[in-house]
Amino acid sequence: MHDASTFSVNLTDPTASEGRSARSFYERRRNRRGRGMRGELLPPHLPGSRSRSEQFDDWVMESAQRLERLWGERIQDLQIVVQEIPDGLEDMTPETLRGLLGSCSPASPGQPAVITIYRHPVLMAAKSLMPVNELIHDVVVEQTAELMGLAPEAVDPAYGRSQA
Repeated sequence: MHDASTFSVNLTDPTASEGRSARSFYERRRNRRGRGMRGELLPPHLPGSRSRSEQFDDWVMESAQRLERLWGERIQDLQIVVQEIPDGLEDMTPETLRGLLGSCSPASPGQPAVITIYRHPVLMAAKSLMPVNELIHDVVVEQTAELMGLAPEAVDPAYGRSQA
């Protein structure tokens, strides 16, 4: 005797076979008359195929490689990190935020020296006033100079072409 108050629902796809998983919406959707996308919008070798964050990371890498060519072994253990925004942003005042495009922490036993570049503040500071890659390089040079105890012009002679 079955109880009339019981109700059950089977949420599996009846068209899926036992051994394989159900197809996604895009795989099941019909592509009438071949009008769907046939491939990627931009091929990977074109610059437009990179996301903005990937492009920002590439600029930071280019800046680090330039400093490595200039200083070689002296900055070999330097670690450069990209963060979206500074930690503890809610607790900062406008005075402490001004000019906060990057930060550095010196090396400690077992830890390398770390330079942190903040993506959103750098992009906001650059806007359309200067190329972002030049501002990134200036920030990396400033933080490296602070770690080394030198003037930024001594670290890289090209520093200062794009002062914000």
